[in-house]
Amino acid sequence: MAGLIALLDDVAGIAKVAAASVDDVTGMAAKAGAKAAGAVIDDAAVTPKYVHGFDAKRELPIIWKIAKGSIFNKVVILLPIALLLSAFAPWLIAPLLMLGGSYLCFEGAEKVYHAISPPGDKHDHYEGGKGDPAKLEQTKVAGAIKTDFILSAEIMTIALNEVTALMAGGGLVGAAKFATEAGVLFVVAVAITVIVYGSVALIVKADDVGVALAKNNSGLIASIGRGIVKFMPGFMKALTIIGTAAMIWVGGNIIVHGLSEMGWHAPYEWIHHQAEAAAHLLPQAAGLVSWAVTAFIDGIIGLIWGLLLIPLSEYLIVPVAGATLVPLISGVKSIFGRSA
Repeated sequence: MAGLIALLDDVAGIAKVAAASVDDVTGMAAKAGAKAAGAVIDDAAVTPKYVHGFDAKRELPIIWKIAKGSIFNKVVILLPIALLLSAFAPWLIAPLLMLGGSYLCFEGAEKVYHAISPPGDKHDHYEGGKGDPAKLEQTKVAGAIKTDFILSAEIMTIALNEVTALMAGGGLVGAAKFATEAGVLFVVAVAITVIVYGSVALIVKADDVGVALAKNNSGLIASIGRGIVKFMPGFMKALTIIGTAAMIWVGGNIIVHGLSEMGWHAPYEWIHHQAEAAAHLLPQAAGLVSWAVTAFIDGIIGLIWGLLLIPLSEYLIVPVAGATLVPLISGVKSIFGRSA
């Protein structure tokens, strides 16, 4: 009897440890995912354009195809790469994070440039919707998945960096450390994909829901439907603006912190000093003021860096990436029985 009680006690102890591990993974995944807010918002803001112009019946199937490609990008390609980096080349995480931050700055700055560029500018173009619908859908989905790959790489790198920081000094080594990192990154990959593409599905179908409510009902319900239809265009515009601002801010913040980690502390210390000085002027909201000043300066730095990257990207980065990255992704996917 005593042996049975001891066994049950051991089982209970193991269950508690397992539960604590699940809680740790969930908590770290939430913190790591929150750090990737800029890329997540941008992902949600960008994706609806890929269903623009298609029949309403094809919108959700297209989003589902893109979501499956996104999961493949994160779990099959990027998660193993992240774990290999953590195990064998942790010194590469900061440079890769800065590379991803530079991409966010570039994407945000390019959107700002497109918004203010004169009509007819060579950067201001529209991809038409002519041609075979099935082929056009395939092209759009492939383009969306390739764009998602870049954003997913940034999300996973940010998550890996945050997980590494959270686990520093935690005592986990070897297999336990590897399993925790893998668990956190897997949860981040799945949760962010569900949140992003679930939100996109709700956004693109909101108009249809509003029209249906307005046509099939009367009174308050019909008014709500008409309100949804009128609200969505402004909401989409606001989402695009918020996503752009978030990209530039997060990208600038990553660059500043990356420079500090690599030994150039001056920009980070100057921004910190300005934020503290501003917070002292309004002590009642010191935390909010400090954050706002830091975010504003990070955003200015991100915008300037992004604008500088536009010509560099056009004439150097894109041609090189097109010749190397795209064939690499296609090759990896073909190994798993998928086409790019």
